[in-house]
Amino acid sequence: MAGPRKTGALLALTGLLAAVDAAAAEERAASGAPADWPKPVMDAQTFTFFQMRKNEYQIDNEDQFYAWDAEGWIGGDYNRLWLKTQGEYLLESDKTESAELQALYGRTVSPYWNALVGVRSEFEPTQAWDAVVGIEGLAAYFFELSASAFVSGEAVQARIEADYELLLTQRLIAEPDVEVNLSSADIADREVKQGISSLEAGVRLRYEIIREVAPYVGIAYVRNEAAEDDKDSLRFVAGVRLWY
Repeated sequence: MAGPRKTGALLALTGLLAAVDAAAAEERAASGAPADWPKPVMDAQTFTFFQMRKNEYQIDNEDQFYAWDAEGWIGGDYNRLWLKTQGEYLLESDKTESAELQALYGRTVSPYWNALVGVRSEFEPTQAWDAVVGIEGLAAYFFELSASAFVSGEAVQARIEADYELLLTQRLIAEPDVEVNLSSADIADREVKQGISSLEAGVRLRYEIIREVAPYVGIAYVRNEAAEDDKDSLRFVAGVRLWY
């Protein structure tokens, strides 16, 4: 009995493979490709990504803040739609100090670099729009770099960001980072000063419970040239980094 069953299974498998080949031939014919071409590799898939790099409570010797910095994209290996947002909320006075949202088209220009173009809407301290051109990627020695130019009728602004992940263990990671914002001119209603308008540098130590959830603590130095009183602030930070 084993012989007939085995023969029947082989015949069924042969029939299935023939049906798959016939369907592939029809698909090739419909696309206009030559009939003897192999079946295309299905690598043009759509992926999604979201990361909340900063989702944290901050405190200095005078004020308490909530700060966020998040980005996400949808697309394939070469073309993607990006959304980025960041801002700062002053807890004690119940006031949003800064908030922005970027909508960008991203194109992979090399294995480790993406070119970005789009628009930025700034909600606080005032409503404003900028055109955005930027590039970001992985530089030598695994430094993550990002550089963006924001162009409006008032001035050309720029933002340069860099960070590095230092693995102390497989789960415990120290991440120093720096962000510099520059402007070609003063913009009074947007609280922007010419030259280096603001600077933030810090280090955060996170523990990855799982890759997608990582609580962290750290310190951050913030300098804001537009501040009326204290331009410098040294802050303790604590938060949870999220991604999926």
